[in-house]
Amino acid sequence: MTDKFLQFPVIDPIIFSIGPVSLRWYGTMYLIGFLAAMFMANKAADRSNGLWTRDQVSDLLFYGFLGVILGGRVGYVLFYQFEYFLSDPLYLFEIWQGGMSFHGGLLGVILAVFIFARKTKKSFLTVGDFVAPLVPIGLGMGRLGNFINAELWGRQTDVSWAMVFPTDPLQVPRHPSQLYEFALEGVVLFAIVYIISRRTRSPGLASGAFLIGYGVFRSIVEFFREPDAHLGLYFSFISKGQILSIPMILVGMLIIYLGYLSQQKSAIAQGRSAADNKSNKKTVKGNN
Repeated sequence: MTDKFLQFPVIDPIIFSIGPVSLRWYGTMYLIGFLAAMFMANKAADRSNGLWTRDQVSDLLFYGFLGVILGGRVGYVLFYQFEYFLSDPLYLFEIWQGGMSFHGGLLGVILAVFIFARKTKKSFLTVGDFVAPLVPIGLGMGRLGNFINAELWGRQTDVSWAMVFPTDPLQVPRHPSQLYEFALEGVVLFAIVYIISRRTRSPGLASGAFLIGYGVFRSIVEFFREPDAHLGLYFSFISKGQILSIPMILVGMLIIYLGYLSQQKSAIAQGRSAADNKSNKKTVKGNN
C-alpha cells in the first residue's frame, strides 16, 4: 500500500562518532542556525551607525540562548506535561529525557530581551525588532533537524508527496509537516520580517510581524501535523499548538499598535520642539 508514496530517505542521525562522542545532524542544524543568526546580527550592528556594537550582539545572543533553553524546557513541562510534572516535580530538570516547547522558548527570549533592554538602556521594541529577523533562521534549521530525526511528522494522508516515516509504528503515509514548517516558519517568515526590518523604522513592526506571522503559519501547519498522542485535539478540531499561537497573534497586533502610538507621540514631540525653537528665534530677533 505504501509503495506509491515517498519513502523517508535513509539519513543516519549521527554524522560521525569519535569514541563516545557523536556529532548529530539535529544539533548541527541548530548550530548552523545560531552561527547564521550571529553573522546577520553582526552585519546589522555594523550598519547601525554606532547604535549597536558586536559586543552587545554577543551579549544579546547569550541572553537569548539561555532564554530559549530554559524557557523551552519550562514551557514544554508546563504546557505539554503538566500532570506528569505535578506527580514528579523533578521531571522539570530531567532534560536528558528531551522535550522543548517553542512557545516556552519564545517567552524565555522575550524575558531575555526585556532584561537586555534594561541593562543597555535601549527600548524594548528596539531590541525586539533587532532580534525578530534572527529567530526564523533557527526555527527553519530546527525543523530540518526534526525531519532528519523523523520526528514530529504529520497526519495520515493520501497526497502524492506523502511520506512513510521509519519511526511511525503504523507505517502509514503522512504529511511531511516538518518541511511545511521549514518553508513557512523558516523561509517565508524570515523573508517577511527581514524585509520589514530593512524598510521601515516604525518601532515594533518587525517584532509584531514575527509574532503574527509565526502564529498564523503555526496554526496552518497544525492542521497537517499529528497532534501529541497524550493530548490529542481539543473540541475535536483545535490543537495545543494552535491554542498557544492565538495569544501570539494578539500580542503581535498589540505591539504594532503600541509602536504606532510611540511613533506618533515622538512625531508630535518633535513638532512641538521645532515650533518652540522657531518661536524662540523670533523672540530673540524681536528683542534685538
